[in-house]
Amino acid sequence: MASSIRGTALLGFDEFAFTQGLDARALLADVSLAAVDPDGPLDTRRFNDLLELCAQRSGNPLFGLEFGLQHGLRGLGKLGPLAGNASTVGELLEALSQPNHGYGSAVEFHLERHADPARLSFQVIDADIPRVRQAVELVVGMTAQLMQHLGKQHWHPSGLLLRHTGGGVDLAAYRRLLGVTPRFASLENAWLFDPALLGLRLVERDERTTQWMRQLQEELSDIELHELPAYVQKLIRGRMPHGRVTLEQIATDLTISPRTLQRYLMTEGTSFQALLDDTRQALATRFMRDSAISLTRLAELLGYAQLGAFSRAFSRWHGVSPQQWKRQLQRESLSRSTLARQEGQSTEPSPPCR
Repeated sequence: MASSIRGTALLGFDEFAFTQGLDARALLADVSLAAVDPDGPLDTRRFNDLLELCAQRSGNPLFGLEFGLQHGLRGLGKLGPLAGNASTVGELLEALSQPNHGYGSAVEFHLERHADPARLSFQVIDADIPRVRQAVELVVGMTAQLMQHLGKQHWHPSGLLLRHTGGGVDLAAYRRLLGVTPRFASLENAWLFDPALLGLRLVERDERTTQWMRQLQEELSDIELHELPAYVQKLIRGRMPHGRVTLEQIATDLTISPRTLQRYLMTEGTSFQALLDDTRQALATRFMRDSAISLTRLAELLGYAQLGAFSRAFSRWHGVSPQQWKRQLQRESLSRSTLARQEGQSTEPSPPCR
């Protein structure tokens, strides 16, 4: 099933594109995103293509990040009201980490509140999209605005991890925009910050609002049986960067026994091992597209005891070895770059759509 992003992701796009010397209407037409309902779904691949095209034609590799910073809470859809009604920063981020967080199924968030520093990680889960740097940095910008809105003067991130290699951008530009220099080629995309921020109360509120927020949290946490396989994969992805993932660990996360979890998954026509294999395949593909991680480190990250075991699994997934697939990816990237240079770019932007 194709993933999607909420249509609110395009709010303010016309105006921002114009400031970058771009024709918003032409760009939307180029990626077949003519009419978009702000309350409806937005195809992830087309939206990602739009951001990459904007970065290319504007000559601004920070297009996604700057759009996210300007976009702020508007692009987060239903999180706008949520941010205004959470009792603490931690409550808001826990809600953001639930499957139905309101921004869309394409982006997944995970909060590690008991780590020091605490971390809010995020990723675009579609493995088949060639490049997601701009989409990831859009989320960086929006979450930076969200945390600034929630934490006020207490928001001082201790770090920012990014999977991509960061080529083509002066590090000073990131520090100027975000107040922190990212650590590129990391194992995940994540904000690092003082866990004390999670207990910060946002605003004073009455009992009725507190009850509403409690009810909302319960609804977000109530996973239907047919949603369980996708939720298990989310838990696997959250644990994967920190060691081997087992059935017992995931069952503990769900507060059920391993046998019960397997029985539930069998009811849905799958198994823990099948979900683990599918998740490994998607993560391996995404990592090899996004980062410069070594195959040995990637095999270790995905829980394989030896590189050979990972290589055999990869060949089963893609029909070629990891090395051959990587070379093919590099040839495709070079071909796209050559085509982009040949196409050139428009020099007369149209005024923003109203």
